[in-house]
Amino acid sequence: MRDLKILLAELLGTFVLMLGGPGVAVLVAIPGGFGEVGTLAVALSFGLALLIVAYTVGPISGGHVNPAVTLALLLHRKVEPRSAPSYLVGQVVGAVLGALTIWAIASNASETSALGRSWSGANDMNFATNLWSGDFMGFWPMVVAEVVLTALLIIVVLSTTDKGYSPSAVGLHVGAALTLIHLISIPIDNTSVNPVRSLGMAIFAGGDSLAQLWAFIIFPMLGALLGAMVWAAIQGAPDDDGASPASVRAAAARATAQVRAAADDTIGEA
Repeated sequence: MRDLKILLAELLGTFVLMLGGPGVAVLVAIPGGFGEVGTLAVALSFGLALLIVAYTVGPISGGHVNPAVTLALLLHRKVEPRSAPSYLVGQVVGAVLGALTIWAIASNASETSALGRSWSGANDMNFATNLWSGDFMGFWPMVVAEVVLTALLIIVVLSTTDKGYSPSAVGLHVGAALTLIHLISIPIDNTSVNPVRSLGMAIFAGGDSLAQLWAFIIFPMLGALLGAMVWAAIQGAPDDDGASPASVRAAAARATAQVRAAADDTIGEA
């Protein structure tokens, strides 16, 4: 029952994140459209969505809504290994349902609306996908941004798990961090730092976003490993749950090897 609650909470939380983040980018940030928002508004929408998620489902599942966050908390023994599949399934299903909802609205937009006049089906240009090509900054800027900024997100999240941290501050703290991350990296690759956010939108857009999806899975997860190791080093001692920096580094090293092997296989197949 506990794992089912986690799955449903993560599904709902990820669904809300998708509507509040990519949903704003697709449905509101339209040239000539009603309201016509820019990068700042899209970044704020991600932060506000995460703030809402933290206070809504946080008491049930922690409100991870991101496999990278789940991985880092798993390495720091803040998540039971048996619950990890429930987190992942909920996040994937929530992301796909969120993207499906955005697609259904956009596909049925009236031709008198700004979106309806320009809509020709979901694609890389109009569906808030993650890319390193085209108008974005290229492969290596994307790699650096996804690894470093995901690590930053993880450090912020892990800091909220320390003894003495006020639970009432979590939503504001992590939501502000996600807003800042988007302000930095939207021009770089449209900001992922969350594999399921990228997956949900790429499924419907197809094209280059689907072909490049592997990078927005691998590099955020590597960023999660980096963030987990950095926070373990900052702590410098075992926490109440017995997760020492050495144990986290060892677990991260094993996970990194597995990720690299998977990446080699993916690149080889490509």
